[in-house]
Amino acid sequence: MSLRPSKIVCVGRSYADHAKELGNALPDRPVLFLKPPSSLISLQHGISWNPAWGNCHHECELTLRIDRTLSVETDPVKALAAVGAVTLGLDLTLRDLQDDLKKQGQPWERAKAFDGACVLADWVDLSEVSNWKDIHYTLHVNDELRQTGDSALLIFDIATLLADISQVFTLEPGDVVMTGSPAGVAALYAGDQLTMTLHGQSQDFVWNTFVQQ
Repeated sequence: MSLRPSKIVCVGRSYADHAKELGNALPDRPVLFLKPPSSLISLQHGISWNPAWGNCHHECELTLRIDRTLSVETDPVKALAAVGAVTLGLDLTLRDLQDDLKKQGQPWERAKAFDGACVLADWVDLSEVSNWKDIHYTLHVNDELRQTGDSALLIFDIATLLADISQVFTLEPGDVVMTGSPAGVAALYAGDQLTMTLHGQSQDFVWNTFVQQ
């Protein structure tokens, strides 16, 4: 399935360590925000942003593709059945701009939803996922380990996240859900080489991208 998503739903502060590193309180319900379809690019395009906007941080996240309509579902098991594939994605964040917007009490879209702010790898079949609470992935930048993701450490497990999201947004086939970033986010620089690895049941899935000069 290669439908263009009607929306990309992102979850903020999903991991306690990430909330702590940014000085944010732990949420009592999922923190949701949207990226538009125009923010979506493939790894091959590379990462770029206007330097005048300040630092751009990487946030590597387990990402889900929705294959069936999901709306106002209270049963987490049924909500989970709407997922058709998984991958890793980069929720790129203009951190300086985001911090400034937060101080002014303004929305984050300028820092989170700009063109190229959502970088997705290839979709992986669900047969590679045996346990939603035991999914592991990593991000290396210039061969240095930056982020380690473990779905067991999510504040809200994936099934609960999907059920909660469906109370607010109807998820349609092709829609994307980014489940949140573990700790280790940091600024990117021209020429950086990024490697994302998803540890599947049968093999490791490895994807590379780069920051444009």
